[in-house]
Amino acid sequence: MDSNDDNTFAAEATEIDVDRRLDYWLSVRFPEFSRSQWQRLISAGGVTINGRPVKPSWKLRLGEQIAGGYPEPSIPAVLPPAPQISLNILYEDDHIVVLNKQAGLIVHPGKANYGGTLVNALIHHFEKLSGTGGAHRPGIVHRLDRDTTGVIVVAKDDQTHDHISAQFADRTVEKEYQAVVWGKLEFDTDFVETHIRAHSKHREKMIVCGPDPEARLAQTFYEVQERFRDFTAVKMLPKTGRTHQLRVHMQHLGHPIVADSLYRGHSIVHLADLLDSREHLTENPCLISRQALHAHRLQFDHPATGERVEFIAPIPDDMERLLAALREHRRES
Repeated sequence: MDSNDDNTFAAEATEIDVDRRLDYWLSVRFPEFSRSQWQRLISAGGVTINGRPVKPSWKLRLGEQIAGGYPEPSIPAVLPPAPQISLNILYEDDHIVVLNKQAGLIVHPGKANYGGTLVNALIHHFEKLSGTGGAHRPGIVHRLDRDTTGVIVVAKDDQTHDHISAQFADRTVEKEYQAVVWGKLEFDTDFVETHIRAHSKHREKMIVCGPDPEARLAQTFYEVQERFRDFTAVKMLPKTGRTHQLRVHMQHLGHPIVADSLYRGHSIVHLADLLDSREHLTENPCLISRQALHAHRLQFDHPATGERVEFIAPIPDDMERLLAALREHRRES
């Protein structure tokens, strides 16, 4: 997709775009604008297919040329830097920065938040970032959910961005996540393959569904690391990179990620929740208050050297605290 200096964009529909509604397609690729904003713009003739106006419900066909402007911006054209946000840098060179993202940090600006994101922090800390992703996503090659911690790579130039993005598209990037889920997973290892799409009523959620024009194939391999009474520590290797994929797949299996309130994993876990008896409990500390999901390892080919590189982010304190409590109080007998 090309984004031009005159605030317009142009793209060609590929095989994965076929049969997707135009308004949905645009809202996924430019989430800083809502689907309703795109619908209004399309209806006003602000987006064309092969040079002619269409309806928001237009179903894309292979090779169609999509062009137009953007809706009225809901976030500033120039983003403010965020010096108050510290970055945990795992590695840096002239081409990439690899970070260990903290919980609670949104990756890029959106309608409700344009001043306190990872992008704002990057703008403050680095003079040069790639512009391939657009003015509101400098350097951003891939994303992690707000409350998911761990390894994320940032591109400093467009060539690097394109090189790493191609690896994600070709699925040659190896991603490993660590998580704690509710319940006892039936198998020690398994491969989960479903279709996923946005929830029709709750836009912030994704759901498992059958084959659908607006759904995308999602594939996850998992391997049990430790078993506890009513809990399981698991390693997950996603083969695709769909929104909320790991969280949705675990819920689909009936084992939502601990403290993932959006997918029925409760919102917080205290020490008392793990005890068989609270009779002698004097304190009840919070163990974790966000989804117990961590991007532990990322492996890809370095865009400049071609060398296969690997980066590992240590398990964060809240997940270590949860695991320690499980080992003490929920060991399988």
